[in-house]
Amino acid sequence: MTARAWTALWAVYLIWGSTYLGIKVAGDTIPSFFAVSTRFLVAGGIMAALVAVRRGGRALRIGRRELACAALIGLLLPGANGILFVAERTVPTGLASLIIASVPLLVVLMRLASGDRPPTLAIVGVLIGFGGVAILFHPEGGATWWGIALAGLSAFAWALGSFLSARIPLPADALVATTYEMLAGGLIMLPIGLAEHPHPSSFSGGSLLAFAYLVVFGSIIGYTAYVWLLHHVPLGTVSTYAYVNPVVAIALGVLFLDETVTRRIALGAAIVLGSVAIVVRRESEVAIEPFAE
Repeated sequence: MTARAWTALWAVYLIWGSTYLGIKVAGDTIPSFFAVSTRFLVAGGIMAALVAVRRGGRALRIGRRELACAALIGLLLPGANGILFVAERTVPTGLASLIIASVPLLVVLMRLASGDRPPTLAIVGVLIGFGGVAILFHPEGGATWWGIALAGLSAFAWALGSFLSARIPLPADALVATTYEMLAGGLIMLPIGLAEHPHPSSFSGGSLLAFAYLVVFGSIIGYTAYVWLLHHVPLGTVSTYAYVNPVVAIALGVLFLDETVTRRIALGAAIVLGSVAIVVRRESEVAIEPFAE
């Protein structure tokens, strides 16, 4: 672990942990699907320009099958972010991040359903982890039942996208694949966003700053650091972001949004994060798509 590697790892820890706060603030005055669709269209456009400048326009050429698969992943992964935007209107950021932390557990279940045989310890970790998730599925700290359900649906969509990403033909270059996923997801969600009748004059300065933060830091800087880490640091170390991000999200929610951590949430957090740590360690050869891309 060089100084550069530690810098990139902490960037992923802090940036992706802070995106839950960014989503909350951006969604205060910007309609949910309009915010998420334009976020990924802007981020995808910038990523495409960066790839073209660094590697030439030919690097962006992909086949129809790869494009169709990228569109499917774009529907699931950025789409999960859109659902989370709606969920965080009535769910504290810390609680939302803990529900999303169950994604590695859901991926293990999907592997089991497809005929894979994950290590026994990973399966035990999943069973324990969902006990923690069951504890978290309770309207505390200002959360509502429907908001918690949407956060759960967001986690499922992200897990399914992560599961399929390793099983369908996508562009070999991770940055190119992400570019098309972002653009496809943004385009698919844009009609829904426009149907929300957004009025830019009503967008607050804080929401616009949070939106810019999500585009530049969450989608571009964070993901670039993640891709670099995948090529220079053991995957088991990189995957620790899955259980560090919720800790960052909870801390920021308490500091900036006056959110409270009840005993139920603390107990559920300990169980979920502990089980995720077990699963990530045992499944370190399997990459989980980063939620904040």
